[in-house]
Amino acid sequence: MYIKNNRIADIVPEVTEWRRWLHRHPELLFDLPETARFVAARLREIGVDEIHENVAETGVVAIINGATDGPSIGLRADMDALPIEEISGVEHASETPGNMHACGHDGHSAMLLGAAKVLAETRNFAGKAVLIFQPAEEGGVGAKAMMDSGLFGRLGLNEIYGMHNMPNMAVGEFGLCDGPTLAATDFFYIDIEGVGGHASQPHKCVDPLAAANAIYNGFQSIITRNTDPAKNGLISITAMQAGEANNVIPLTASIKGTVRNLHEDTRDIIERRMHEIVDGVAKSHGVKAVLQYERLCPVTVNHSDQVARAAEAAVKVVGEEKVDREQPARLGGEDFSYMLQEHPGAIIFIGNGDSAGLHHPEYDFNDEAIPYGIAYWAKLVEDRLPLAQ
Repeated sequence: MYIKNNRIADIVPEVTEWRRWLHRHPELLFDLPETARFVAARLREIGVDEIHENVAETGVVAIINGATDGPSIGLRADMDALPIEEISGVEHASETPGNMHACGHDGHSAMLLGAAKVLAETRNFAGKAVLIFQPAEEGGVGAKAMMDSGLFGRLGLNEIYGMHNMPNMAVGEFGLCDGPTLAATDFFYIDIEGVGGHASQPHKCVDPLAAANAIYNGFQSIITRNTDPAKNGLISITAMQAGEANNVIPLTASIKGTVRNLHEDTRDIIERRMHEIVDGVAKSHGVKAVLQYERLCPVTVNHSDQVARAAEAAVKVVGEEKVDREQPARLGGEDFSYMLQEHPGAIIFIGNGDSAGLHHPEYDFNDEAIPYGIAYWAKLVEDRLPLAQ
């Protein structure tokens, strides 16, 4: 198996140190000056052929030329962290209060750097390996910003691939599926204004809390009564805020949350019905209510041929029995969807073992997954850009 490649084993300790440096220095969204500098410095040491910095503010794109000319394949890793206080207790824990790598992007970037080291040494492919280190995956749609930069169009990418770690999948296992893989991710915000006053005189007030409660209950019927039950979707209200005192009916209330689904027509129905419910409650309760609905990223849709090719590369790394080609789609979101709208490709999941869940303050990327990620990336490039026999 390709995982037994001695060169990969040799560089794992170094790549592990890179990963832990990134974990200790988390940065958010597009504000990644130290992360981007670290990644670019490692790429220069590795000896890539081109480096493009400041793509979509802090993105880094490197090009490694194969032994002969040929097509171009993109490999993408995300770099940003999350505004979460880390409680993992690991020796390499975050040194930035309030920020941590709670989704494994430190591991993703380190594994792609490791693959760069292997590919730059071996050059056992025909074409260009384009390594994409992306900012702002966590809600900032950095993938779209990188696409909008125009760089990928100039590079002429033929295919593009992504990888994400998955807690509770065994280390040394991979999984993926054809078609819709990860959900469209939308956020919503509702501001409600009534008439505040003394709690002993509710008849002189217009209670925004009552309206907020009606909106909450109304939203619960959208999924069960307005959308096709065979098409996945959810509405999660994650915050409701109003008032402070026991004896005051507040002037305002606010609601916010997220919508997830795997079908664009379901997405359209949900957004339309949410507006109708908010408008209807506002009229019936005599309040002012405004819904702000933000579409962050579309459904992540894997392409059939590239799913097959990604699975084949994974099998050559870990064996057929450790690659699940029919993993169920998930309602987590991923802005890699924007890249897959422009280029054929696929995202694959790599096992992180028995770790805390993604976005949990105790989460840490499992360094035992590093050699599998490096091997997958390198084998994928060699398979998709084969040298003439």
